[in-house]
Amino acid sequence: MNSWLDEALSITIMSTANYGDIIEVTAPADFHVHLRDGELSRLVTPHVYKGGFYLAYVMPNLVPPITTTEMAIEYKKRLKDYSGSSKVEFLMTLYLSDALHPNDVKNWKAAGIVGVKSYPRGVTTNSDEGIESYDKYDELFKAMEVHGIVLNLHGEIPSDHSKNICVLNAEERFLPVLANLANKYPKLRIVLEHATTAAAINAVKACGDNVACTITAHHLSLTVDDWAGQSFHFCKPVAKFPDDRRALQEAIKSGNKKFFLGSDSAPHPSLSKSTATATSGCAAGVYTSPILLPLVAHLLDSFGAIDRLADFTSNFGRRFYQIPADSDAPKVFVEKVQGVSVQAKYSSEGKTVVPFWANRQIEWQIVNIKE
Repeated sequence: MNSWLDEALSITIMSTANYGDIIEVTAPADFHVHLRDGELSRLVTPHVYKGGFYLAYVMPNLVPPITTTEMAIEYKKRLKDYSGSSKVEFLMTLYLSDALHPNDVKNWKAAGIVGVKSYPRGVTTNSDEGIESYDKYDELFKAMEVHGIVLNLHGEIPSDHSKNICVLNAEERFLPVLANLANKYPKLRIVLEHATTAAAINAVKACGDNVACTITAHHLSLTVDDWAGQSFHFCKPVAKFPDDRRALQEAIKSGNKKFFLGSDSAPHPSLSKSTATATSGCAAGVYTSPILLPLVAHLLDSFGAIDRLADFTSNFGRRFYQIPADSDAPKVFVEKVQGVSVQAKYSSEGKTVVPFWANRQIEWQIVNIKE
């Protein structure tokens, strides 16, 4: 059989589950999600629960970004109001910037702030206030080590054509920075977010136990061919090559505890996703929240890793973040079915978002929740 045909038939060949099989996941946790603000946030925040999740690790890149304890507390209050379920836990992050002070770190956990997110300047949505060097944050990172605050890294460097750097190799060029931070701050827990390359997987494996890595659902599905010309598949970091996608899949299939789900679900109004002009591109982001647990089950099943569903979507991430599920935590049950169509769009108050795989079939669905 030709290699391209092997790839095309992988879902049929690799699946290990049968129709009617049911899998239980305790308190699914999404360790990287964008919930926006205002009317868009009111629309998308309930989709965390709709997608089967009880923990949302919330990104801070609003306009303006979340840079103070007070801003994080107020944002969390809004999210809880919008959530639609009192059972969903929101963990807050701050945007790495000069506004963060080492003396404040000791107060963050009590305020529900668990991590600090680093955005290199200009590499993704609302990153204009991002950083250019980590050197000046030495005292901050040392305080984060002491108080157990996690450093979350958007692992790319800005494009620089004079150095042959672009979106296809920006992640790989960032990896020496990851290794340096991991060695310099051995007690600082660091997460390389939304890995897209085999090089990133290997770099995380080479680091100590203080380094982990999130993998998105959409990067388990997409390659460069899927977003070239298809704006609803365009995100940052971009999906890479088939070998890179395979490395992400194998990392999950191996059961390595360093790798767990961070959806990077990133909603944008449908017009900003579908529209580009001669002077500006479409918005970067793939929206997976409302279908997340069934989608991840479908994808893991497609490459023979459905037995890793609970570890990937709950156990491993909770272990790294030291947030175990309670003994009476909710349990979500997903079942393999003949196919469920993904809703074409979600609309409210004049805002419309289009989910990943709109109008396509997913072969898993949530069939029961025990709260």
